[in-house]
Order: sequence, then structure tokens, then C-alpha cells
Amino acid sequence: MATTEDIFRAYTVAQGQNYSAVRPGYSPELFKIIINHHTSTGGQLHTVVDVGCGPGQAIKDLAPFFKNAIGLDPSEGMIDTARASAKSANLPIRFEVSTAETLGIDLEPPVSDGSVDLVTAATAAHWFDMAGFWKAASRILKPGGTVAIWARSGAAINATKTPNGVAIKALVEEFYNGLRPWSRAGNLLIRDLYIDLPLPWTLEVPVVEFDKESFVRKEWNKDKTGVENDIVRTGGLVTPEQFEKIMGTASPVTRWREAHPDKVGTEEDIVRQLRRQIESLLHEAGIKPGEETLTGEVAMVLLLVKKKR
Repeated sequence: MATTEDIFRAYTVAQGQNYSAVRPGYSPELFKIIINHHTSTGGQLHTVVDVGCGPGQAIKDLAPFFKNAIGLDPSEGMIDTARASAKSANLPIRFEVSTAETLGIDLEPPVSDGSVDLVTAATAAHWFDMAGFWKAASRILKPGGTVAIWARSGAAINATKTPNGVAIKALVEEFYNGLRPWSRAGNLLIRDLYIDLPLPWTLEVPVVEFDKESFVRKEWNKDKTGVENDIVRTGGLVTPEQFEKIMGTASPVTRWREAHPDKVGTEEDIVRQLRRQIESLLHEAGIKPGEETLTGEVAMVLLLVKKKR
């Protein structure tokens, strides 16, 4: 069972803005797969609810497909960031503070029973109480509605496209292993691409409104072999500084920084040390200072669950 998230729900607006700025969005091809599956299995395009929406990256891409779009997150800082971003983009998305276990029943007006066509969770479900989530999702979904849950694994280095890539990739893996004392069960769920994420029929008390037979699981780049496709691309170049900022939004890093506030932003910061080691390995490979770049890669998983008609 996923553990309750203890970091992102306490984010301030400033932290939400930083998260939004450094975390990349998702491929348009991913949303096409989700929408095509949803509609081809009888789903309608009236209302979508994105759960654990954070600063609103996924729901902003989903909103154009639907008449109504709602983003829910337990963090006021994230929701404030999402509202500002949607307003600047002139997107009429409703953002509200609510959890994955209540799904808007506590709002005014509430998210009504049987009113939602698609429920999504983008790299967030590993922090849900999944028993509560599945029960709430069965309440708000229409018969024949869809739950789409997907996740992007932690950032990794493409060893073949990065100078001294084998050594740098090993260094990043060592960094992740060193963060284990600051990790939670949710962090392990996402690294394993949700293989153990509870589904409606695997719960101690199953949520019988969902159809096991039509369940779909898709994976991309699971072994992080650098194979490119429209969902996962390995060609993106980042500087060590950008990589430091991305890694700095990881929840184990945030927990480490909360325990070592005097080291945050200094050369003793755990992510700054990783950056300096990466820069050193790039210099060993003949890359000049100021010209350092890395080629990153990630793995992805998508779970598609239908509510029975």
C-alpha cells in the first residue's frame, strides 16, 4: 500500500512554482493513447478530474479534450500555482484543494457522484491511499468511465549518449541508493514502475465496480536501454545545473534538506555534490568547463482501468 505523502502537500507557492519550472511535462502522444483508449471503450468527453495535479501540468494538456476540467491536490501551494498558470494560459480549469481519497466530495459545489468520465493521476498515485482512492473513483465515475494512472521514473543518464556516461550513470545510481534513508514506500513504487501499486481487485476489500478483464498496462523503456519512442525520448540535453534543479524536486532530497537546512544551496548540499562529481567526470572525458551537457532518460508506465457499465 502506498504511504501518505508527507512532502508535496506542504509545498509553498514558491516551491510549487519551482517544481513547475523544472519538471518537464508529458508527451502529447501519451495523452492521445489515453484519450483513444477512453473513447474507443465507450468513454465520453464531458468531465475529466486530475488527482494529485500539482502545478497543473497534465490537466492543462487534457483540458482541451473535455468540456469540463478539474484539478485536485492536497497542497494549497500547488493549487495556487496551478490557478495562476491556467489563468495566464486562459484555460478554464477548476483547481481545488482536495485529496485522492475524497475526490472533491468535500468541495462546494462537490464533485458529484457519477459525473466524471475520466480520472487521471500523473506521477502521483504512489502517494495515495489506494483503497480510499479506488472507492472514491468508483463513486465519481460514470459507468464505463476510465481511470488512467501513469508515472515517470526518476531521472537517469543515457550512458551511450553522455561523455563518460557509464561512470556518470553509476554515480547517479549510487546517489539514489544513498537517499534510501530519506525515501518512503512511494518512492520505491515509482522506481519499480508501479508493479506493486494496489489495483481495485488486489485490495484486501476489492472495489468490485471496476473491470479486471479490460485492464491495460503499458511500459516504455523499463530497462532504461535508451530506446527512443514518441512517449519516452532520450535525446534531451540538460546541463549539470539543470540536472541539479530537477533532482532537487525529488521528495527524498527535500526530506534530506529539511534535516540539513544549513547545507541547502551550499557546496555541501547533497545534490550540489552530485553535480560537481558529474562535472568532474565530464571534464575527465575532455569536455571543457561551460560546455558540459548530459543526455537523460526515463522509464514510463501507464495503467488503464475501466469502471463497469
